Amino acid sequence: MTTAETMETQATPATNPESEVAQESSASTPVAAPEKSFDEMSDMEALEYSLSHMSTDQHVKGYVLAVTPTEIQVDIGRKHAGYVPIDEYSADPDVKAKDEVKVGDVLDLIVMRTNDQEGTVMLSKKRYDASAIWENFCESAGTDEVLSGKVVEVVKGGVLVMSKGIRVFIPASQATASRGESLDDLLHQTVKFRILEVNRQRHRAVGSIRSVLRDERKEQEAEFWNNIEEGKVYTGKVKSLTSYGAFVDLGGVDGMVHISELSWRRIKNPSEVVSVGDVIEVYVKSFDPEKRRVSLGYKKAEENPWSIFLRDYHEGDVVTVKIVSMTAYGAFANIIEGIDGLIHISQISHDRIGKPQDVLTVGQEVEAKITQIDTERKRISLSIKALTEPEEAEAPAEETAE
Repeated sequence: MTTAETMETQATPATNPESEVAQESSASTPVAAPEKSFDEMSDMEALEYSLSHMSTDQHVKGYVLAVTPTEIQVDIGRKHAGYVPIDEYSADPDVKAKDEVKVGDVLDLIVMRTNDQEGTVMLSKKRYDASAIWENFCESAGTDEVLSGKVVEVVKGGVLVMSKGIRVFIPASQATASRGESLDDLLHQTVKFRILEVNRQRHRAVGSIRSVLRDERKEQEAEFWNNIEEGKVYTGKVKSLTSYGAFVDLGGVDGMVHISELSWRRIKNPSEVVSVGDVIEVYVKSFDPEKRRVSLGYKKAEENPWSIFLRDYHEGDVVTVKIVSMTAYGAFANIIEGIDGLIHISQISHDRIGKPQDVLTVGQEVEAKITQIDTERKRISLSIKALTEPEEAEAPAEETAE
């Protein structure tokens, strides 16, 4: 059993022009060939013969005689009146027959039913169009032809796409570029797809969005590698996060922003800066076409805190700093966001201390003097002691003679 046969409970079938014809028809009773030629018949004889030889679902051409608010009157070359109800003109509710049809136009129509007593034939252009479109869908099955439509419903196991009045079932495995993506995000979106298979008897069609996305991505990938260069800026979408960085979809190719390239400040996890789904601007730091790897940068040079520090601070300046951590040899203090300086244990106090914690605590704010800026190694030395005068030692008491 094919996928098209098993999806019956999942998708509402497309309108089937063959299955919705009216029951009232004299075509079911065949008549013998006429003894007279058509020209020799009376009007009544010609009408009876003409009607008896018209069958439902028959394709005819109609010459437009008049357009009224309720119907389009046509001449189909028989001695009886043909008409197309307005709601049988088009499946598109926005299409107005009075704006498209004029006297003298020739329409392709399907016979819906005949009325022997009134001598009329009800016709449908909408159903002829649906039949022609369905035939085109059948012919495109299994080919590379790309169609488009709008996702109208998320159903069990996939989505339904409406394309030119035909409902196409897209299985979940064929609906997105990769597994795990939400089908709800496709609702009301216009998508491109291919027809995988059809069931003519049940009027079912199964399609694939993924096959089109896959081909588009291949084209994007080839274009990307043909034009990539270091420093080039791209707008991408954050695809996933790991402990060591963020993967960004650049359109056909994924690149990685290492955690050290996400921010000038120290961060423990990429999620502190970006989230999956974020659209961000990145630039190429390096790339390897053979391994298909792209290393990306995110933090901007103009935001470099070291550059800001060198611009705004100099040796000898007195700054208010915040103690952020301590070691056996000193305390690190934050000067501005992203820039820390070291207060060596020997620069904390004029008095000899065993460890920084004897005088300082993490989170404490103190004033310190910038004593040295090492631009090559990007290190800053601070001193608290330089801002205070050493206490004078007390003179020893003189011994008095007895």
